[in-house]
Amino acid sequence: MRLSQSIILLALGFVPLSMVQGETLIQDVVDSMLDAKMQQVNITAAPMADDYNILRRTTLDLIGRIPTSAEVDRYVTSEDSNKREQMVDQLLQSPAYQKHLAYDLNLLLAPAGNNELQNFLEQAVTQRRGWDQMFRAMLLGDYEDELERQAMKFVKLRVKDLDNLTNATSSLFFGVNISCAKCHDHPLVIEWTQAHFYGMKSFFNRSFENGDFVGERDYGALQYQTTDGKQLDAQMMFLSGKVIEEPQWTSPDAEKQKAEKKQLEQLATDKQPVPVPQYSRRAQLLDIALNGDDRSYFSKSIVNRIWYRTFGYGLVMPLDQMHPSNPASHPKLLDFLAQDMSDHGYDLTRLIRGLVLTQAYARSSRYDGENRPPQLWFAVANVKPLTPQQYAAALLFGARNPSQFASEDVLKTQAEIESVHAQARTLAVKFDVPSDEFQVSVDEALLFSNDAALEKDLLANRADRLIGELMILSTDAEVVATASKSIMNRPVTKQEQRVMMKYLKHRQDRREAAVIQLVWALLTSSEVRFNY
Repeated sequence: MRLSQSIILLALGFVPLSMVQGETLIQDVVDSMLDAKMQQVNITAAPMADDYNILRRTTLDLIGRIPTSAEVDRYVTSEDSNKREQMVDQLLQSPAYQKHLAYDLNLLLAPAGNNELQNFLEQAVTQRRGWDQMFRAMLLGDYEDELERQAMKFVKLRVKDLDNLTNATSSLFFGVNISCAKCHDHPLVIEWTQAHFYGMKSFFNRSFENGDFVGERDYGALQYQTTDGKQLDAQMMFLSGKVIEEPQWTSPDAEKQKAEKKQLEQLATDKQPVPVPQYSRRAQLLDIALNGDDRSYFSKSIVNRIWYRTFGYGLVMPLDQMHPSNPASHPKLLDFLAQDMSDHGYDLTRLIRGLVLTQAYARSSRYDGENRPPQLWFAVANVKPLTPQQYAAALLFGARNPSQFASEDVLKTQAEIESVHAQARTLAVKFDVPSDEFQVSVDEALLFSNDAALEKDLLANRADRLIGELMILSTDAEVVATASKSIMNRPVTKQEQRVMMKYLKHRQDRREAAVIQLVWALLTSSEVRFNY
């Protein structure tokens, strides 16, 4: 069976996954299965976005900034039929990709406003560690390894609240928000009971904070009360219902507990880790999550989250409600991608590359038909609010003189780009992390209205800023074209050109103020605020 035939038959449900794996390209499978589904429901996809749109979208998604004017010119004028793939691979090889992916993973994994995991994640991405290796380091870690010591912040930041640690682990790594089953069986999902919540919590009930470290005892039971008043001992039970049997253990007597307390206090004072227990419950969770029949929870969850990051909508929505009562929009596609992840060492970059090279990713976000198809068909590109770092970078790069990034000295250009990108990481703290129901916040609106320092930085009339470049151009047409390419990464439309040139023409007596207002209007426009 030829490869293309097998992919089509898989999309139609006529062949098993095993017949199309191996050298199959992720992008081919994704496009075939999405297209087959659209044909079944009689939906026409949006046309492909133009080169300007694709370059901006991909650059924002992969390295967290907008493209420079020089990058726009190179990409759009290139006649190489393989230029999109070359552009993606070049971005994926950039250190900026590693930083940006680590930033996004930290937004997912760390409590709001905390970046203690980011260095670990950046190093892990750089080393091309698989998602399973990252999970192992974050959940169990090895304090003899400095990088894994940082990874353990995932547990340490939550270990004082085991309910939070339980639900964070379940939601973020397995796609199941089980918090509703804490006080009673889940009211809507029959699969999740109190036994499941406390079964998951029992993997953590022996974990505790000791100074700078997380320790784990090799004894201790977890009890919970059912809705009918019964007091039960929780068994270690995974989300699938599989129960882990453990060796017999006994609680130490009072004298041994006193000695243990003294030892722990001394270890904390000496800034030393707690000895590893002979039997670790957290290690049992790792084993069941990454091996055997239940590993699909882990692989499907990360596939769904990377898909959401790429397309702006998950194969399963909400992202933490992956259960039989809420099936995926494309279950066979989710199965394929999860199996591919497992087969290829949970390589996040491999998955990301495949998804951004799909035709589905390159579709326009505009739809000219009568009824825009629902998001779940992925027939039209979704408009995504920029993350704080993306938005800060869009503002700072857009406000710079484009000639700064066009030097023939490649190293000089890269140094300048990294300098501005580093500044964006600092500015990013002033913006909120967007939610699924994103709206521009009052704080953000007030920031643009009242932050004189930010306005002065973006709108300075000097040689290294866009304003300085625009002020030496000869014609209004040049001003409008240069501002549009620098800020919006595309040419102006005829209507935009007419409006902006009219605005400048009527203010020739106060040209600098007019140019500043034009640039400010573009920088603060909704087009700059979103990835479309």
